[in-house]
Amino acid sequence: MTAPIRRVRFVYVAMFFCLWVGAIGFRLGWLQVVRHSEFVERAARQQQRTFEVAPRRGVLYDRNLRELAMTVLVDSIYAVPSEVGDNRASDAALLAKVVHTDDLDEFTTEPRILARLNASRNFAWVARKLDPETAKRVTELNLKGIYIQKEFKRFYPNADLAAHVLGYVGTDDDGLGGLEREFDDELHGTPGHVLTAVDAKRHVMGSDEQQPMAGENLVLSIDANIQYMAERALDAQVAKTQALHGTVVVQDPHTGHILALAVSPRFNPNDSRHLDADSLTNLAVSDVYEPGSTFKLVTYSAALDGAGVEPTDMVDCQGGSMTMFGRTLHDDKSDHYGVITVQQALEHSSDVGAAKMALKLGSEKFYSYIKGFGFGERSGIELPSETRGLLQPPKKWGSTSILSMAIGQEIGVTPVQLVSMVSTIANGGVYMPPHVLLQSTEAMKGDPRLQPAAFHPEFQLPDKLPDGSHRVIKELTAAKMRAMMQGIVVEGTGKLAALNGYSSAGKTGTAEKIDPATRTYSHTKLVASFAGFAPVSAPAIAIAVVIDTPTAGGEAMHYGGAASAPVFAEVAQQVLEYLGVPHDQPLKTKQQMQLAVKDVGHDDAPEESTADLNTMFEAVNSLPTDDPLRQPANTAAMQQNQVADAATEQRAAAQSRAGATMASLPQKVLAAFHANGGTTSVIAVSDVDANQPLVAPHIQPQVVARANGAVVVDPGKRVAVPSLLGDGLRTAVESAGQLGLRLQPVGSGLAREQVPVAGTMVPLGTEIVVRFAR
Repeated sequence: MTAPIRRVRFVYVAMFFCLWVGAIGFRLGWLQVVRHSEFVERAARQQQRTFEVAPRRGVLYDRNLRELAMTVLVDSIYAVPSEVGDNRASDAALLAKVVHTDDLDEFTTEPRILARLNASRNFAWVARKLDPETAKRVTELNLKGIYIQKEFKRFYPNADLAAHVLGYVGTDDDGLGGLEREFDDELHGTPGHVLTAVDAKRHVMGSDEQQPMAGENLVLSIDANIQYMAERALDAQVAKTQALHGTVVVQDPHTGHILALAVSPRFNPNDSRHLDADSLTNLAVSDVYEPGSTFKLVTYSAALDGAGVEPTDMVDCQGGSMTMFGRTLHDDKSDHYGVITVQQALEHSSDVGAAKMALKLGSEKFYSYIKGFGFGERSGIELPSETRGLLQPPKKWGSTSILSMAIGQEIGVTPVQLVSMVSTIANGGVYMPPHVLLQSTEAMKGDPRLQPAAFHPEFQLPDKLPDGSHRVIKELTAAKMRAMMQGIVVEGTGKLAALNGYSSAGKTGTAEKIDPATRTYSHTKLVASFAGFAPVSAPAIAIAVVIDTPTAGGEAMHYGGAASAPVFAEVAQQVLEYLGVPHDQPLKTKQQMQLAVKDVGHDDAPEESTADLNTMFEAVNSLPTDDPLRQPANTAAMQQNQVADAATEQRAAAQSRAGATMASLPQKVLAAFHANGGTTSVIAVSDVDANQPLVAPHIQPQVVARANGAVVVDPGKRVAVPSLLGDGLRTAVESAGQLGLRLQPVGSGLAREQVPVAGTMVPLGTEIVVRFAR
């Protein structure tokens, strides 16, 4: 009777165990097969911490291997909030009194420090990249949970020397201007990593290190000594004439290498927090101006080369006035030349003579020579935000456009394009693309593989011409032009460009600036320029000088012959002596030099132009979308500035993921970690509340101190930069656009870093650089 009951019970028990084993097996399969990768990832996050170790940024050398930009180790202060405990408020107040030394530095204010301490348990920045004295004072506070970490900081040993060429970097060593921005990937290097294993109590069980790879070093064609000479002469003339801006470019005409590129005023890249937005734009490549009479060199070169004109041919200047298609050209009011030679027409900068040279060529042929000299195209120089300038094809020219272009109107050029044109004439008629980079190398100074490339004039073109070079005019034409240009200095408008012991040649120019509101020429705002080379028989250097809006010294000082030619003379004299170029003329006494220039005139004075400027404004819309002149706020084409600032705290959120692991790392790992400049980002689990707001910066109107001692408070024409952090590209563009600001995106994803920081008061049309990341 009992046997069947036992068998049934056994079956039930067996079925139960089978179901139980099946459920366990299914669960194990689900966890170990289906969700395997998920648990492996969770285990790694709980048991491992990976710290990204910043690499050393590459060095920027001049051609003589003099350091222009280098990286040094400095102290940064961070806190472990869980160790600080309930003393956060009092500690934040104490720390702020020590580290907050700059009113413009919102990052180190007491509310900001306290907000970061409250936002994380494991890591929070207090202050970054401090000077040794401030770091020492923080250490003397002996606060619990406050530590020092070594970080890399970019240092420019020559302060503002060649600032527009070098550029500058942000807080996290990201290039934001100049070569620092153009070659950011190469200079930045490859980060290293420190991988640590921790147990449940966060005790370090072991670590694995991957050393960072330093960035590449760049050797520039710039000679620091020549750069200093150019900047000193330019600064003095800008101050003397009370000009708005000034630019000097010195080039080797036989290689295209830029020996100096000076812009005044400049900025100090070491002090990125106080950069003046108005001084950041590299005027030599990013802004354009009408060249005026200096462009007549193109007109006469083309006429000699393509129309069979000779310097001794006669041209009727018609008493200084010529009417064509309803437009009347006027020479300077003091000039009433009749029939004179072509050389004399160039020496005295006759507009009528230049117009007749262009008419001999015709529109299409004239245009081809303009393009051949490099105008209307980017030169390819290794600097960011280069514009191609403004040049319309002949089919879009008006009936009198050929007259305007013959005298340097209805066309926009850059100083780099201008000096390259002069170099083409100086070297025998071959266009050589300008360059500021000689080589990129991993070798450091002292390595036998890296040798200086001191500049020694060769006086002849290289056997193998570089890419982009091409013949523009015949060698004989170039020789004739050099002789005519020497006559400009000896007998014409460029007498103040004469040198002592050296022959020189060049062309003066004065152009009226364009008023974008009325689309007419301003009669009071001028651009004075001079472009030339020396010595004439064997040119060693070519120089272009542009002085924007000189206002002091009387009317005569506003023209190219008086405002720019002396800068050329000073720079050329010093550079030729520095290079040891032999004299090709007898040395003169100071009295003889003064007598030679006592009758300097200003025949290059701008005419009362009636040119149709619609052609130039339409040319802006024909530029590529990435051209700096194409920006919406730049309808004036030439006046807006690129803006950047180097204050950022967005990486602090990433740094908070480090956890308390840093405090428990082995001494060997910490030593390597700190020696390599610390961390720029951390991959780990974080308990940070990413949505917790920080205290907003206090917005103040912009206060500008002028050179004459005046202080200008300008709240009405400036707007506060909005916070774009966390926004997508489209949202960020719309937010900036609503305030009349421009946006330059870098990367993709969500906005992680912006320059200038939110709350900065900037002019309308300012460009905000925003780095996006996923």
